[in-house]
Order: sequence, then C-alpha cells, then structure tokens
Amino acid sequence: MKLRLMPVLLTSLLSAALLFGGWYSYREFVVQEPLQKIVSAYEGVKDSHISIKRNEVTLKLDLQPGTKLRELVQYVNTEGRSAINGRTLKLDVEQHSSKLLDEYWDQAMFSVAEAMESRKYTLIPAKLDELKAQNSKYSGVTAATEIDDNNVYVSLSDGQKSKFMILPRAAATMGVWNNA
Repeated sequence: MKLRLMPVLLTSLLSAALLFGGWYSYREFVVQEPLQKIVSAYEGVKDSHISIKRNEVTLKLDLQPGTKLRELVQYVNTEGRSAINGRTLKLDVEQHSSKLLDEYWDQAMFSVAEAMESRKYTLIPAKLDELKAQNSKYSGVTAATEIDDNNVYVSLSDGQKSKFMILPRAAATMGVWNNA
C-alpha cells in the first residue's frame, strides 16, 4: 500500500487546525470572556486586560479612585471560580499617582514595612493617619487599608488621582548572601 503525500499532509494540517483552533476557542470563549465580563462588571474598574497562563491568572486593571481592592479580589475569586480553576490570581494595577501621593507613600513606607515585617498589621492605618496628622499638606489624602488571607491592600487617593499598593503577607524568605 502506497501512501500519497498530499492527502496525508492535508489530513495532518486539518487535524492540527481543529485541535489548536478548538483549544483557542475554549480558552477565549469559555474561560477568558466570562472572566472579563465579571471583572468589568465590578464597580470602579475602568479597564481590564486578562492574561491566563498554566498556573496564573494576571489581571491588569485600571481602577477609579476609591475602588476597594480586597472586595474586588474576593468578588473575582468567588464569581470567577470556574474560570480561575485553581490558578493563582495576580493583580497588576495601573497607577494614576500624583507627586503628593508619591511623597506621602515615601514618608509612610518605613513604618508600613516595619508593621509588615513584625506582622502587626493594625499599625498600618494608625501610621498612615499619624503621618497625615503630622503634616498638613497631606490633609487631603485619603488612605484606606484592607486585609485578606494573602495580602494587605493600601489605597491612597486625593480625590483626582490614586495609588494602589498590594503588599503580600507572606514575607519573602532570605537566602544566603554571596558576600556574607
């Protein structure tokens, strides 16, 4: 029996096209599109882009000032459970910061890092409020903190601009230094 080259190539090409086309369609219409609708429906989300990899779902978000990050993460995890399907959820929030918010965060960063390192998370809102009380130029800055099992969320806003920080509760483990 002699195999003809053209029918074998066409069959292989058609099979590959159906296989990868079906995989792409499933990923696009069954996983990514419903998750996109869930994220876009949340109040405060201006724009979003979703990237789904084997073990990770990355949400690139453009948020309005005052959006509650912890509630957004909780909402996406519960409503998009079937689309996330055991993958880790990673947020990448687009910053619309101002010089005032950057200065405020720079001033607060040491106190926040100290509270995170000592796992005394209740000190974070107190330190942010204390900084606002110490310097009158920060009186228009609104600082909101939220916490869940994995992260501490800090949101700064001056009404027009906003800055969002996601601080992981699990500290990175320190390895051996080369020059030690």
